[in-house]
Amino acid sequence: MAAYRAALGVRSQLPDSCPRPLPPVARARLYLVGRRHGARALLAGGAALRQPRPARAARGGAASRSRGRPVRAAPGARGLLHPRAAHPMRQPRLVALSEPALALLGLGAPPAREAEAEAALFFSGNALLPGAEPAAHCYCGHQFGQFAGQLGDGAAMYLGEVCTAAGERWELQLKGAGPTPFSRQADGRKVLRSSIREFLCSEAMFHLGVPTTRAGACVTSESTVVRDVFYDGNPKYEQCTVVLRIASTFIRFGSFEIFKSADEHTGRAGPSVGRNDIRVQLLDYVISSFYPEIQAAHASDRVQRNAAFFREVTRRTAWMVAEWQCVGFCHGVLNTDNMSILGLTIDYGPFGFLDRYDPDHVCNASDNTGRYAYSKQPEVCKWNLQKLAEALQPELPLELGEAILAEEFDAEFQRHYMQKMRRKLGLVQLELEEDRALVSKLLETMHLTGADFTNTFFLLSSFPVELESPGLAEFLARLMEQCASLEELRLAFRPQMDPRQLSMMLMLAQSNPQLFALMGTRAGIARELERVEQQSRLEQLSMAELQSRNQGHWADWLQAYRAQLLIYRHLLALAPQPLNLRTPGAGAGRQEGPEACYHDMPASSSGTHPWAPQHLPCCGAWSLTTGSGVATWNMDRAAASLPPMFSHRVLLPGHMCISVRPCSPS
Repeated sequence: MAAYRAALGVRSQLPDSCPRPLPPVARARLYLVGRRHGARALLAGGAALRQPRPARAARGGAASRSRGRPVRAAPGARGLLHPRAAHPMRQPRLVALSEPALALLGLGAPPAREAEAEAALFFSGNALLPGAEPAAHCYCGHQFGQFAGQLGDGAAMYLGEVCTAAGERWELQLKGAGPTPFSRQADGRKVLRSSIREFLCSEAMFHLGVPTTRAGACVTSESTVVRDVFYDGNPKYEQCTVVLRIASTFIRFGSFEIFKSADEHTGRAGPSVGRNDIRVQLLDYVISSFYPEIQAAHASDRVQRNAAFFREVTRRTAWMVAEWQCVGFCHGVLNTDNMSILGLTIDYGPFGFLDRYDPDHVCNASDNTGRYAYSKQPEVCKWNLQKLAEALQPELPLELGEAILAEEFDAEFQRHYMQKMRRKLGLVQLELEEDRALVSKLLETMHLTGADFTNTFFLLSSFPVELESPGLAEFLARLMEQCASLEELRLAFRPQMDPRQLSMMLMLAQSNPQLFALMGTRAGIARELERVEQQSRLEQLSMAELQSRNQGHWADWLQAYRAQLLIYRHLLALAPQPLNLRTPGAGAGRQEGPEACYHDMPASSSGTHPWAPQHLPCCGAWSLTTGSGVATWNMDRAAASLPPMFSHRVLLPGHMCISVRPCSPS
């Protein structure tokens, strides 16, 4: 015990923005002191945890309520937090700790083996951190496109907030700690398999560079609940498990939907209809706490402040979903109640990652319409932002919110998506117009051949660029191994609709197109027809023909890829002086990295450029257009196998924009 308490030591000196340390309690200095939204801080200085007071278990192993104190609604969060009590588990034991995540709280190295019991006691909810006041978060949400009314944390226990010596704020949650006022008919528990998934994916996403909540600990127990694992009518007992979740805040889009009036489609309304005073307080709290630079810049104009806030949320959300698409992540339940107000990946439920590349992949078995398919995630995130804009009325005029959304989301998504995809393909330091077509053709080739998403990018990192490389045949053979077999493709493209139903829908589309349009199934029918056509082609293919076809697809794309890499190489050779800049479009609080490295290439005053024209990887007559002039050279063929180079626009900082394009012979 002593060893673990020593490991939990933090610096006692806190910045002025954090509450001051409380005086020590008899025989023990406090390490954590409870906080509610807008109330006192959860962290005060100290070096040791007070001896816990474990909740007593009822006879027969059933868990009784702990002595968690009720939470009074804070001034800035009335209607958001509701009191709840922790429900202890039998014989909790530690499964895993994340040292990087716990370091956010000022904690040191993971505890020694003899102290694991103490860690399990606190991180399971069996013993409360000193001052913690358990609560459950009330929010609403649009689920699968329909307003569901009041939802709330049905399995998560909010403990409070940690304010570190560095001035950072971190909320603590225990997911799976038992029933809450929002559990409805459920038991508020999570099991070992789903908890391990959330723990691993939260930390994996962070280390992949994706904005996400963190997981500090995973604790299981001897308490059990009944779950039907495969939804096949064969339930079994599983171990109750808790995950310690960490984020700056768990406030989400749905937190602002508690003020929504009765929905025109579902008739449901939020629990705080008409309480614009609470909406104002919530906005003030969120912006001042998590977007202080926006608060400072627009302190005298609330509308402009709220517009700047919505603009930044839009950018962060676009950034986040672009990261998802680049690593093949599928969230599965992109409801508005699962969208973070900070642009974080939140609530890992039926998530998944792409194996075989399939833009229509759905990882949620209950998503029968494919609303949250991989390829639809950007569109759905934008739709959810529209609902947030509606929820911010009248504090943000809807027409202003919609204008911001139209201006920012698509542009930010495309900018970051292409920036990340270029890096994955080694197309760094420059941006050429043909890059987008190259990426699109890559994804099309992966889809047609059933290639593994992650493994394909991994293999491309070792692609032999040189024209006569001896390893090209071996590389192509390894790439073929990542493609799906004929049986896998036939299964993947198997029609999802009964032929008779499809025939009826096609007849309806011809006889009554208005009714067919109202049913909203046009896109689904189009996809189904594509599946039928693809399935028909696959049925006529042999395995040898499939391999030959796949090899042809990849050979064509690799030729274009090699040409683009060589173009990058030669253009970069013209400007050897690097210039590192901030990530384009990065806002305050955005994750930034060394991903915007351009080259400063100023033109001479005469309008010509001092670069050696023989470095250009092309043949024939070419023009080099700079911001201050045009120079034309005739060059001999440098690479006979390169296809004709189209117009290439190279984006550079400052005063320079370079275009290289073929000239008509003089």
